[in-house]
Amino acid sequence: MNRHDHDAAILAGAGESPADAWRRRDLDVVWHPCTQMREHPHALPLLPIARGEREWLVGMDGRRYLDAVSSWWTCTHGHAEPRIAEAIATQARTLEHVILAGCTHEPAVMLAERLLAIAPRPPGRAPLSKVFFADNGSAGVEVALKMAFHWFRNGGQPQRTKFVALENSYHGETLGALAVGDIPLYRRVYAPLLAEALFAPSPDAVLAPPGESAEQRAHRAADALAALLAAQGDTVCALILEPLVQCAGGMRMHHPAYLRRVRELCDAHRIFLIADEIAVGFGRTGTMFACEQAGIAPDLMCLSKGLTGGSLPLAAVLATQRIYDGFLDDSRERAFLHSHSYTGNPLGCAAALASLGIFESDDVLARNRTTAAKMSERAASFRTHPNVVDVRQTGMIVAIEMAPGADAGVDGTAVEIAGGRGLRAYREAVARGVLLRPLGDVLYWFPPYCIGDDALDLLAATTRHAIDAAFGGPTCA
Repeated sequence: MNRHDHDAAILAGAGESPADAWRRRDLDVVWHPCTQMREHPHALPLLPIARGEREWLVGMDGRRYLDAVSSWWTCTHGHAEPRIAEAIATQARTLEHVILAGCTHEPAVMLAERLLAIAPRPPGRAPLSKVFFADNGSAGVEVALKMAFHWFRNGGQPQRTKFVALENSYHGETLGALAVGDIPLYRRVYAPLLAEALFAPSPDAVLAPPGESAEQRAHRAADALAALLAAQGDTVCALILEPLVQCAGGMRMHHPAYLRRVRELCDAHRIFLIADEIAVGFGRTGTMFACEQAGIAPDLMCLSKGLTGGSLPLAAVLATQRIYDGFLDDSRERAFLHSHSYTGNPLGCAAALASLGIFESDDVLARNRTTAAKMSERAASFRTHPNVVDVRQTGMIVAIEMAPGADAGVDGTAVEIAGGRGLRAYREAVARGVLLRPLGDVLYWFPPYCIGDDALDLLAATTRHAIDAAFGGPTCA
């Protein structure tokens, strides 16, 4: 009998279910992310999960939950994907880790080569040519911000200390990433610690007034950005944005025309463009990378989440040769000395290589286009729902925005499961076997790419019930 079965047997004899026992033990010792811990154990009960199967999570009580959010947008090919699992196991029997300062290894080199080969490469533009590995998305953003600032310092322009980001942006929760985020609940407490950033109007199509198209809205936002850079561009080292979708900001979406204008403006003012493709990369928006839909390439591109198919933490920052060359010197101070203990971890790199192999062998992008069309069909009926104000989609991301309520997110922002309405929607969905985590008034579909038709039907039906429950309708017994 293994330890888990032994504990379960003891707990069952004591009249406590294994699921309840793990909830109790967890709350004794674990501090959870993105959570007001006083919400546990009653308002927001934990879901003890035993295993994953494709688009499903299986609880310790045997209940199955559709993972409609890809476990925070990481799980691309499905849970417990056997090809990724085998790649990790094989690598673990050979080399689990080695310091990447002064050493190298096959998985890191091969992954860097593969990433550069598939990175956006529009004609006439210098390609992304170097890869710097990090541990997670926020760490990757830190790398890109430091590279941009340090490059200008090395080049004799120390006055370029500012970053431009978009209103309603989110790029992570380490201090550098928070500085270029614009969600008050996350950044307000830490504001005294943050570097100065400039925030440009979001190109969010929802903000377009009646009669203005998404493309017109994009150009109007770009005009405002042009004015900001005309006034302060000589103090800016880089602009950072999430291409096409501001994910944590409520799955707000914009027209690719904005990205084309941003690329032109960054070039005109000689500043770097950082594309945060952490959530939108690896096929989520319909192309391998969201930038491709605008025909542009950034100077720095941050990747994580789906990089390993959701199996292990890993991030990569892709940079141009020009940026890399700006750090070559006999001086250690001019070198990029940023480091992580697990930089280029062989297990993570092996998982990422296996994930990229699945994109090729299974023609994932083509399959995603078919699945996205099915998602669109199922989302269409919500456009006439009396409690829905907007339905929007980019690739395999669907956002269904409920009418705002008095108990919406703090400061009106799209904070996860904020307010009573989001909590009611979440609990109703879980009761019906679907894991949704509303962003304020936004219910969104962000499923693993392997999701089947029956699961999509369940997702659509459950979303409708969740909306009804959010507005005080009948709930699942």
